[in-house]
Amino acid sequence: MFALYKKELQSYFLSPIAYFVIAFFMATFSLTFIMDISNVSSATYEFSFSSIFYVNLFYFIFLLPLLTMRAFSEERKNGTETLLLSSPLNVTQIVMAKFLATATILLIMLAVSLFYPIVATIYGRVIWSSLICTYIGFFLFGLVCIALGIFISSLTEMPILAILISELAMLLLLLMDNMGQTAYLSSIPILSDVLNWFSNQTKFYIFSQGLLRISDLLGYLTEILVFLTWTIISIEKRRWSRG
Repeated sequence: MFALYKKELQSYFLSPIAYFVIAFFMATFSLTFIMDISNVSSATYEFSFSSIFYVNLFYFIFLLPLLTMRAFSEERKNGTETLLLSSPLNVTQIVMAKFLATATILLIMLAVSLFYPIVATIYGRVIWSSLICTYIGFFLFGLVCIALGIFISSLTEMPILAILISELAMLLLLLMDNMGQTAYLSSIPILSDVLNWFSNQTKFYIFSQGLLRISDLLGYLTEILVFLTWTIISIEKRRWSRG
């Protein structure tokens, strides 16, 4: 599995996609940071990295599909999926290798963004306990989106379609809080409970306040597990259909 993980990670950096995604994320993060700084109106200025990350959640969900569509959709388009599925690795190992490779890119993005908190620490004071929780929440939400994107990538051989559907699905995943609060949906208890369980905005908000709740951690981990399981079932079904 490690060999496939290494191959997948290298493939990201052998194409411009990983560099583009990291550069674009840093550009939006930098722009948000600069805009917050430009609002200074006194000698003592306070701002929250949590709000910067919150704004970047929306840019973020339009970037991740560029990475996840490579997982299976591009493999099918290039005709390399058959070779991959005939390898000694089982489907679970293949899915996990691709998931971890994409998660590593996400980790690199967040590591690069640490430049700004470090600079802020030099010239001011950063509440690191709150910031660390914000990073954890952002990373976990990113893992949920990666798992979702890989699942959608396993359903189609058209990379562009995988990107568009993934972006829409991730946006809906982020806006489920708002949907659950509508008068019609809130009047249906079961549906409202399901939407609240997928309340990723609320989970991220709790993390951004410097709070680590077991229920939120389990919620994120359950979403990741569900999407990865669906991916394994999707690939396994296609593998058996080919004999």
